[in-house]
Amino acid sequence: MSSIPFVLTVASEKGGVGKTTLATNLAVYLKALHEDLPVTVVSFDNHFSVEGMFAIGARPGRSVADLFAGVPLNELVQLGEYGVQYLASERSLHPPDADPGRLGELLRRSALGGIFIIDTRPIIDYFTRSALLAADLILAPIKDRPSLVNAASLLQVLADAGGDPARLWLVPSLIDARLRLREDIGVGDFLTFSARERGYQVVDTWIAKSPKVEGLATNLTSRVYPILTHARNTVVHQQYRDLADFVMTRYAAFVPQAPVVAGAEGSARWLRRLPALCPLCDGVGDADDVLLWQNVQTRHKGWLHRDCLGGLLVASEVGESLPESGMLAFNLATAGLSSPGEMVGLQLFAADGEELLQEELALAGHAEIEAFLRTVCSRHAADFYRDALLVALAPARGWGAGGGRRNFAALRHRVLAAIYAAA
Repeated sequence: MSSIPFVLTVASEKGGVGKTTLATNLAVYLKALHEDLPVTVVSFDNHFSVEGMFAIGARPGRSVADLFAGVPLNELVQLGEYGVQYLASERSLHPPDADPGRLGELLRRSALGGIFIIDTRPIIDYFTRSALLAADLILAPIKDRPSLVNAASLLQVLADAGGDPARLWLVPSLIDARLRLREDIGVGDFLTFSARERGYQVVDTWIAKSPKVEGLATNLTSRVYPILTHARNTVVHQQYRDLADFVMTRYAAFVPQAPVVAGAEGSARWLRRLPALCPLCDGVGDADDVLLWQNVQTRHKGWLHRDCLGGLLVASEVGESLPESGMLAFNLATAGLSSPGEMVGLQLFAADGEELLQEELALAGHAEIEAFLRTVCSRHAADFYRDALLVALAPARGWGAGGGRRNFAALRHRVLAAIYAAA
Protein backbone atom coordinates (compact mmCIF):
# COMPACT_ATOMS: atom_id res chain seq x y z
CA MET A 1 0.00 0.00 0.00
CA SER A 2 1.35 3.46 -0.92
CA SER A 3 2.84 5.60 1.87
CA ILE A 4 1.56 8.73 0.08
CA PRO A 5 -2.00 9.56 1.15
CA PHE A 6 -4.81 9.64 -1.40
CA VAL A 7 -6.24 13.13 -0.91
CA LEU A 8 -10.02 13.55 -1.09
CA THR A 9 -11.24 17.15 -0.94
CA VAL A 10 -14.89 18.02 -0.28
CA ALA A 11 -15.54 21.51 -1.61
CA SER A 12 -18.26 23.96 -2.59
CA GLU A 13 -18.31 27.74 -2.73
CA LYS A 14 -21.87 27.62 -1.40
CA GLY A 15 -22.62 26.95 2.26
CA GLY A 16 -25.32 24.63 3.55
CA VAL A 17 -24.85 21.92 0.92
CA GLY A 18 -23.65 19.23 3.35
CA LYS A 19 -19.86 19.40 2.90
CA THR A 20 -18.95 18.66 6.51
CA THR A 21 -21.59 15.96 6.91
CA LEU A 22 -20.27 14.32 3.75
CA ALA A 23 -16.60 14.54 4.75
CA THR A 24 -17.00 13.24 8.30
CA ASN A 25 -19.49 10.47 7.54
CA LEU A 26 -17.58 9.32 4.48
CA ALA A 27 -14.54 8.90 6.74
CA VAL A 28 -16.56 6.65 9.06
CA TYR A 29 -17.92 4.52 6.22
CA LEU A 30 -14.53 4.12 4.53
CA LYS A 31 -12.96 2.97 7.79
CA ALA A 32 -15.84 0.63 8.64
CA LEU A 33 -15.80 -1.02 5.21
CA HIS A 34 -11.99 -1.30 5.09
CA GLU A 35 -10.68 -1.67 8.63
CA ASP A 36 -7.01 -1.96 7.59
CA LEU A 37 -7.14 1.27 5.58
CA PRO A 38 -5.84 4.41 7.37
CA VAL A 39 -8.46 7.15 7.11
CA THR A 40 -7.72 10.71 8.25
CA VAL A 41 -10.05 13.72 8.22
CA VAL A 42 -9.34 17.43 8.73
CA SER A 43 -11.39 20.60 8.36
CA PHE A 44 -10.22 24.06 7.35
CA ASP A 45 -13.48 25.54 8.63
CA ASN A 46 -13.84 26.65 12.24
CA HIS A 47 -17.09 24.95 13.24
CA PHE A 48 -15.26 22.09 15.07
CA SER A 49 -17.55 19.34 13.74
CA VAL A 50 -14.54 17.05 13.24
CA GLU A 51 -13.76 17.16 16.95
CA GLY A 52 -17.46 16.80 17.73
CA MET A 53 -17.55 13.44 15.95
CA PHE A 54 -14.07 12.01 16.47
CA ALA A 55 -12.42 13.50 19.59
CA ILE A 56 -11.93 11.11 22.50
CA GLY A 57 -11.88 13.04 25.76
CA ALA A 58 -11.75 16.78 26.35
CA ARG A 59 -8.43 17.63 24.65
CA PRO A 60 -8.71 17.92 20.85
CA GLY A 61 -4.95 17.66 20.20
CA ARG A 62 -2.77 19.35 17.55
CA SER A 63 -4.51 21.43 14.90
CA VAL A 64 -4.31 22.01 11.16
CA ALA A 65 -2.31 25.18 11.86
CA ASP A 66 0.62 22.93 12.85
CA LEU A 67 0.34 21.16 9.50
CA PHE A 68 0.85 24.41 7.60
CA ALA A 69 3.67 25.29 10.00
CA GLY A 70 5.58 22.29 8.65
CA VAL A 71 5.20 19.86 11.55
CA PRO A 72 5.37 16.30 10.11
CA LEU A 73 1.87 14.98 9.53
CA ASN A 74 2.62 11.68 11.27
CA GLU A 75 3.30 13.61 14.49
CA LEU A 76 0.04 15.53 14.27
CA VAL A 77 -2.70 13.00 13.59
CA GLN A 78 -4.34 11.25 16.49
CA LEU A 79 -6.65 8.28 16.63
CA GLY A 80 -10.27 9.19 17.17
CA GLU A 81 -13.63 7.49 17.50
CA TYR A 82 -14.56 4.76 14.99
CA GLY A 83 -10.86 4.22 14.17
CA VAL A 84 -10.64 7.45 12.16
CA GLN A 85 -7.56 9.67 12.55
CA TYR A 86 -8.04 13.44 12.67
CA LEU A 87 -6.46 16.84 13.20
CA ALA A 88 -8.27 19.42 15.29
CA SER A 89 -9.74 22.51 13.64
CA GLU A 90 -8.29 25.97 14.21
CA ARG A 91 -10.39 28.99 15.17
CA SER A 92 -7.99 31.49 13.55
CA LEU A 93 -6.24 29.89 10.60
CA HIS A 94 -3.93 32.23 8.70
CA PRO A 95 -2.13 31.56 5.39
CA PRO A 96 1.55 30.78 6.03
CA ASP A 97 2.61 32.10 2.61
CA ALA A 98 1.25 32.87 -0.84
CA ASP A 99 1.82 29.40 -2.32
CA PRO A 100 -1.35 27.23 -2.40
CA GLY A 101 0.76 24.33 -3.66
CA ARG A 102 2.48 24.03 -0.29
CA LEU A 103 -0.14 21.67 1.18
CA GLY A 104 0.23 19.16 -1.63
CA GLU A 105 3.98 19.13 -1.14
CA LEU A 106 3.61 18.57 2.61
CA LEU A 107 1.22 15.66 2.06
CA ARG A 108 3.43 14.05 -0.56
CA ARG A 109 6.38 14.20 1.83
CA SER A 110 4.40 12.48 4.59
CA ALA A 111 4.32 8.73 5.12
CA LEU A 112 0.73 8.73 6.33
CA GLY A 113 -0.78 6.54 3.60
CA GLY A 114 -4.45 5.66 3.27
CA ILE A 115 -7.11 8.28 2.51
CA PHE A 116 -6.79 11.89 3.68
CA ILE A 117 -10.13 13.76 3.64
CA ILE A 118 -10.24 17.57 3.67
CA ASP A 119 -13.40 19.51 4.54
CA THR A 120 -13.11 23.03 3.12
CA ARG A 121 -14.60 26.45 3.77
CA PRO A 122 -17.53 27.77 1.65
CA ILE A 123 -15.24 30.35 0.03
CA ILE A 124 -12.40 30.15 -2.47
CA ASP A 125 -9.53 31.31 -0.24
CA TYR A 126 -5.93 30.20 0.24
CA PHE A 127 -6.92 27.07 2.16
CA THR A 128 -9.63 25.96 -0.26
CA ARG A 129 -7.25 26.48 -3.18
CA SER A 130 -4.61 24.46 -1.33
CA ALA A 131 -7.05 21.60 -0.77
CA LEU A 132 -8.21 21.62 -4.40
CA LEU A 133 -4.68 21.59 -5.81
CA ALA A 134 -3.59 18.82 -3.42
CA ALA A 135 -6.59 16.61 -4.22
CA ASP A 136 -6.54 13.32 -6.10
CA LEU A 137 -10.36 13.39 -5.99
CA ILE A 138 -12.70 16.33 -5.43
CA LEU A 139 -16.32 15.79 -4.40
CA ALA A 140 -18.53 18.86 -4.76
CA PRO A 141 -22.00 18.56 -3.16
CA ILE A 142 -24.79 20.29 -5.08
CA LYS A 143 -28.30 20.66 -3.70
CA ASP A 144 -29.81 23.27 -6.05
CA ARG A 145 -29.12 25.29 -9.16
CA PRO A 146 -27.00 27.99 -7.41
CA SER A 147 -24.63 25.38 -5.98
CA LEU A 148 -24.39 23.78 -9.44
CA VAL A 149 -23.52 27.15 -10.98
CA ASN A 150 -20.90 27.75 -8.28
CA ALA A 151 -19.12 24.50 -9.20
CA ALA A 152 -17.57 26.43 -12.08
CA SER A 153 -15.36 28.28 -9.60
CA LEU A 154 -13.77 24.98 -8.53
CA LEU A 155 -12.96 24.16 -12.14
CA GLN A 156 -11.50 27.63 -12.57
CA VAL A 157 -9.10 27.09 -9.66
CA LEU A 158 -7.89 23.88 -11.27
CA ALA A 159 -7.60 25.50 -14.70
CA ASP A 160 -5.62 28.47 -13.36
CA ALA A 161 -3.09 26.13 -11.75
CA GLY A 162 -2.94 23.63 -14.61
CA GLY A 163 -4.77 21.00 -12.55
CA ASP A 164 -6.70 18.03 -13.92
CA PRO A 165 -10.46 18.81 -14.20
CA ALA A 166 -11.18 15.06 -14.31
CA ARG A 167 -10.56 14.99 -10.56
CA LEU A 168 -13.81 16.89 -9.94
CA TRP A 169 -17.05 14.95 -9.39
CA LEU A 170 -20.39 16.42 -8.36
CA VAL A 171 -22.60 14.77 -5.74
CA PRO A 172 -26.31 15.73 -5.56
CA SER A 173 -26.81 16.30 -1.84
CA LEU A 174 -29.63 17.01 0.63
CA ILE A 175 -32.18 16.05 -2.02
CA ASP A 176 -35.81 16.05 -0.90
CA ALA A 177 -37.32 13.08 -2.76
CA ARG A 178 -40.83 14.46 -2.20
CA LEU A 179 -40.22 17.53 -4.36
CA ARG A 180 -41.14 17.29 -8.03
CA LEU A 181 -40.45 19.78 -10.78
CA ARG A 182 -42.40 20.14 -14.00
CA GLU A 183 -43.23 16.88 -15.77
CA ASP A 184 -42.74 15.07 -12.44
CA ILE A 185 -38.93 15.31 -12.55
CA GLY A 186 -37.17 14.79 -9.23
CA VAL A 187 -34.63 17.33 -7.99
CA GLY A 188 -31.84 14.74 -7.99
CA ASP A 189 -32.54 13.76 -11.60
CA PHE A 190 -32.73 17.42 -12.64
CA LEU A 191 -29.38 18.28 -11.05
CA THR A 192 -27.71 15.20 -12.51
CA PHE A 193 -28.99 15.93 -16.02
CA SER A 194 -28.14 19.64 -15.78
CA ALA A 195 -24.63 18.95 -14.49
CA ARG A 196 -23.85 16.40 -17.18
CA GLU A 197 -25.26 18.74 -19.82
CA ARG A 198 -22.66 21.27 -18.64
CA GLY A 199 -19.91 18.68 -18.99
CA TYR A 200 -19.48 17.77 -15.30
CA GLN A 201 -18.88 14.28 -14.00
CA VAL A 202 -21.62 13.23 -11.56
CA VAL A 203 -21.42 10.37 -9.08
CA ASP A 204 -24.09 7.72 -9.73
CA THR A 205 -25.73 8.22 -6.36
CA TRP A 206 -27.19 11.11 -4.45
CA ILE A 207 -27.62 11.94 -0.77
CA ALA A 208 -31.19 12.37 0.44
CA LYS A 209 -32.38 15.05 2.82
CA SER A 210 -33.26 13.33 6.10
CA PRO A 211 -34.60 14.85 9.34
CA LYS A 212 -33.09 11.88 11.18
CA VAL A 213 -29.63 12.68 9.82
CA GLU A 214 -30.01 16.41 10.45
CA GLY A 215 -30.82 15.65 14.08
CA LEU A 216 -27.53 13.81 14.65
CA ALA A 217 -25.72 17.13 15.14
CA THR A 218 -28.45 18.66 17.31
CA ASN A 219 -28.33 17.65 20.97
CA LEU A 220 -27.50 19.00 24.43
CA THR A 221 -23.79 18.23 24.02
CA SER A 222 -21.22 19.06 21.35
CA ARG A 223 -21.15 15.44 20.19
CA VAL A 224 -21.96 14.76 16.52
CA TYR A 225 -23.11 11.22 15.75
CA PRO A 226 -22.41 9.35 12.49
CA ILE A 227 -25.06 8.02 10.15
CA LEU A 228 -23.54 4.54 10.26
CA THR A 229 -24.29 4.08 13.96
CA HIS A 230 -27.37 6.24 14.46
CA ALA A 231 -29.28 6.29 11.14
CA ARG A 232 -28.86 2.84 9.61
CA ASN A 233 -32.60 2.60 9.01
CA THR A 234 -32.58 5.51 6.54
CA VAL A 235 -31.96 5.46 2.79
CA VAL A 236 -29.01 7.76 3.46
CA HIS A 237 -27.15 4.80 4.99
CA GLN A 238 -27.10 2.92 1.68
CA GLN A 239 -26.29 6.10 -0.23
CA TYR A 240 -23.17 6.65 1.87
CA ARG A 241 -22.15 3.04 1.34
CA ASP A 242 -22.47 3.59 -2.41
CA LEU A 243 -20.46 6.80 -2.20
CA ALA A 244 -17.75 5.06 -0.17
CA ASP A 245 -17.57 2.36 -2.85
CA PHE A 246 -17.16 5.04 -5.52
CA VAL A 247 -14.27 6.57 -3.58
CA MET A 248 -12.64 3.15 -3.30
CA THR A 249 -12.76 2.71 -7.08
CA ARG A 250 -10.82 5.97 -7.44
CA TYR A 251 -8.45 4.93 -4.66
CA ALA A 252 -7.90 1.57 -6.38
CA ALA A 253 -6.60 3.38 -9.46
CA PHE A 254 -4.26 5.39 -7.21
CA VAL A 255 -3.07 2.38 -5.21
CA PRO A 256 -3.11 -0.98 -7.10
CA GLN A 257 -3.11 -2.89 -3.80
CA ALA A 258 -6.39 -1.33 -2.67
CA PRO A 259 -8.91 -3.70 -0.99
CA VAL A 260 -11.11 -5.71 -3.36
CA VAL A 261 -13.96 -8.17 -3.00
CA ALA A 262 -12.50 -11.53 -1.95
CA GLY A 263 -11.71 -13.70 -4.98
CA ALA A 264 -12.01 -10.83 -7.46
CA GLU A 265 -8.60 -11.19 -9.09
CA GLY A 266 -7.90 -11.81 -12.77
CA SER A 267 -10.76 -11.69 -15.23
CA ALA A 268 -13.24 -10.70 -12.50
CA ARG A 269 -11.15 -7.74 -11.32
CA TRP A 270 -14.10 -5.50 -12.22
CA LEU A 271 -15.81 -6.77 -9.06
CA ARG A 272 -13.64 -4.32 -7.10
CA ARG A 273 -16.07 -1.63 -8.27
CA LEU A 274 -19.01 -3.25 -6.49
CA PRO A 275 -20.10 -2.45 -2.91
CA ALA A 276 -18.01 -4.24 -0.31
CA LEU A 277 -20.85 -5.83 1.68
CA CYS A 278 -23.99 -7.88 1.06
CA PRO A 279 -27.03 -5.58 1.57
CA LEU A 280 -28.93 -8.34 3.39
CA CYS A 281 -26.38 -9.43 5.99
CA ASP A 282 -23.58 -6.80 5.80
CA GLY A 283 -21.12 -9.67 5.36
CA VAL A 284 -18.29 -10.11 2.87
CA GLY A 285 -18.34 -12.77 0.17
CA ASP A 286 -16.34 -14.74 -2.36
CA ALA A 287 -16.70 -13.94 -6.07
CA ASP A 288 -17.51 -17.59 -6.78
CA ASP A 289 -20.49 -17.64 -4.45
CA VAL A 290 -22.20 -14.26 -4.76
CA LEU A 291 -24.87 -13.01 -7.16
CA LEU A 292 -24.81 -9.78 -9.12
CA TRP A 293 -27.75 -7.37 -8.83
CA GLN A 294 -28.56 -4.21 -10.77
CA ASN A 295 -31.14 -1.50 -10.20
CA VAL A 296 -32.51 -0.70 -13.67
CA GLN A 297 -33.39 2.94 -13.06
CA THR A 298 -30.14 4.07 -11.38
CA ARG A 299 -27.84 1.42 -12.98
CA HIS A 300 -26.33 0.80 -9.53
CA LYS A 301 -24.82 -2.67 -9.17
CA GLY A 302 -23.89 -4.79 -6.19
CA TRP A 303 -23.78 -8.35 -5.00
CA LEU A 304 -25.49 -10.52 -2.42
CA HIS A 305 -25.11 -14.03 -1.05
CA ARG A 306 -27.21 -16.74 -2.69
CA ASP A 307 -28.20 -18.01 0.75
CA CYS A 308 -29.32 -14.51 1.77
CA LEU A 309 -31.50 -14.25 -1.34
CA GLY A 310 -32.99 -17.66 -0.60
CA GLY A 311 -33.76 -16.59 2.96
CA LEU A 312 -35.39 -13.39 1.76
CA LEU A 313 -37.73 -15.34 -0.55
CA VAL A 314 -38.32 -18.31 1.73
CA ALA A 315 -42.07 -17.68 1.89
CA SER A 316 -42.49 -17.35 -1.89
CA GLU A 317 -42.97 -19.87 -4.67
CA VAL A 318 -40.07 -18.33 -6.59
CA GLY A 319 -37.80 -18.83 -3.58
CA GLU A 320 -38.40 -22.58 -3.76
CA SER A 321 -37.38 -22.74 -7.43
CA LEU A 322 -34.21 -20.66 -7.80
CA PRO A 323 -32.02 -22.23 -10.52
CA GLU A 324 -28.22 -22.01 -10.77
CA SER A 325 -28.41 -19.67 -13.77
CA GLY A 326 -30.81 -17.24 -15.39
CA MET A 327 -32.20 -14.11 -13.79
CA LEU A 328 -34.68 -13.07 -11.11
CA ALA A 329 -36.54 -9.79 -11.59
CA PHE A 330 -38.19 -7.80 -8.81
CA ASN A 331 -40.71 -6.05 -11.07
CA LEU A 332 -41.63 -2.65 -9.66
CA ALA A 333 -43.12 -1.36 -12.90
CA THR A 334 -46.47 -0.52 -11.31
CA ALA A 335 -45.54 -0.33 -7.62
CA GLY A 336 -46.59 3.01 -6.18
CA LEU A 337 -48.92 3.80 -9.10
CA SER A 338 -52.21 3.45 -7.25
CA SER A 339 -51.06 2.81 -3.70
CA PRO A 340 -47.49 3.48 -2.51
CA GLY A 341 -45.37 0.36 -2.88
CA GLU A 342 -48.46 -1.87 -3.09
CA MET A 343 -47.19 -4.88 -5.07
CA VAL A 344 -43.95 -6.35 -6.33
CA GLY A 345 -43.82 -8.92 -9.10
CA LEU A 346 -41.28 -11.74 -8.87
CA GLN A 347 -40.37 -13.09 -12.31
CA LEU A 348 -37.94 -15.96 -12.85
CA PHE A 349 -36.16 -16.30 -16.20
CA ALA A 350 -33.97 -19.04 -17.68
CA ALA A 351 -30.50 -18.28 -19.07
CA ASP A 352 -31.99 -17.90 -22.58
CA GLY A 353 -34.54 -15.32 -21.37
CA GLU A 354 -37.56 -17.65 -21.26
CA GLU A 355 -39.90 -16.80 -18.40
CA LEU A 356 -40.22 -19.75 -16.01
CA LEU A 357 -42.37 -18.48 -13.15
CA GLN A 358 -44.20 -15.37 -12.02
CA GLU A 359 -45.93 -14.35 -8.81
CA GLU A 360 -47.01 -11.15 -7.07
CA LEU A 361 -46.45 -10.22 -3.44
CA ALA A 362 -47.94 -7.42 -1.37
CA LEU A 363 -45.05 -5.43 0.06
CA ALA A 364 -47.14 -4.58 3.09
CA GLY A 365 -46.99 -8.25 4.09
CA HIS A 366 -43.28 -8.73 3.30
CA ALA A 367 -41.41 -6.11 5.30
CA GLU A 368 -38.00 -7.72 4.73
CA ILE A 369 -38.42 -7.59 0.94
CA GLU A 370 -39.57 -3.97 1.08
CA ALA A 371 -36.58 -3.05 3.30
CA PHE A 372 -34.19 -4.80 0.89
CA LEU A 373 -35.63 -2.99 -2.14
CA ARG A 374 -35.54 0.32 -0.31
CA THR A 375 -31.86 -0.24 0.51
CA VAL A 376 -30.62 -1.22 -2.96
CA CYS A 377 -32.87 1.21 -4.86
CA SER A 378 -32.15 4.11 -2.45
CA ARG A 379 -35.80 5.13 -2.56
CA HIS A 380 -38.95 4.70 -0.54
CA ALA A 381 -41.65 2.33 -1.77
CA ALA A 382 -43.79 5.25 -2.98
CA ASP A 383 -41.10 6.10 -5.55
CA PHE A 384 -40.72 2.61 -7.05
CA TYR A 385 -42.88 3.32 -10.11
CA ARG A 386 -41.47 1.92 -13.41
CA ASP A 387 -38.41 0.43 -11.79
CA ALA A 388 -36.97 -3.07 -11.57
CA LEU A 389 -34.22 -4.89 -9.71
CA LEU A 390 -32.46 -7.70 -11.56
CA VAL A 391 -30.49 -10.49 -9.87
CA ALA A 392 -28.30 -12.72 -12.06
CA LEU A 393 -28.44 -16.23 -10.60
CA ALA A 394 -25.09 -17.49 -11.92
CA PRO A 395 -22.01 -16.68 -9.74
CA ALA A 396 -20.92 -13.05 -10.16
CA ARG A 397 -17.39 -13.94 -11.28
CA GLY A 398 -18.69 -15.35 -14.57
CA TRP A 399 -20.22 -12.05 -15.64
CA GLY A 400 -16.79 -10.40 -15.72
CA ALA A 401 -14.93 -13.05 -17.74
CA GLY A 402 -14.59 -12.96 -21.52
CA GLY A 403 -17.99 -12.24 -23.00
CA GLY A 404 -19.67 -12.46 -19.60
CA ARG A 405 -20.68 -8.82 -19.48
CA ARG A 406 -22.08 -9.00 -23.01
CA ASN A 407 -24.07 -12.08 -21.98
CA PHE A 408 -25.36 -10.25 -18.91
CA ALA A 409 -26.41 -7.28 -21.06
CA ALA A 410 -28.17 -9.55 -23.56
CA LEU A 411 -30.07 -11.40 -20.83
CA ARG A 412 -30.97 -8.11 -19.15
CA HIS A 413 -32.35 -6.82 -22.46
CA ARG A 414 -34.59 -9.87 -22.91
CA VAL A 415 -35.81 -9.73 -19.31
CA LEU A 416 -36.64 -6.02 -19.45
CA ALA A 417 -38.45 -6.50 -22.75
CA ALA A 418 -40.66 -9.11 -21.08
CA ILE A 419 -41.24 -6.95 -18.01
CA TYR A 420 -42.21 -3.75 -19.77
CA ALA A 421 -44.20 -5.47 -22.50
CA ALA A 422 -46.63 -6.59 -19.82
CA ALA A 423 -46.61 -3.31 -17.88
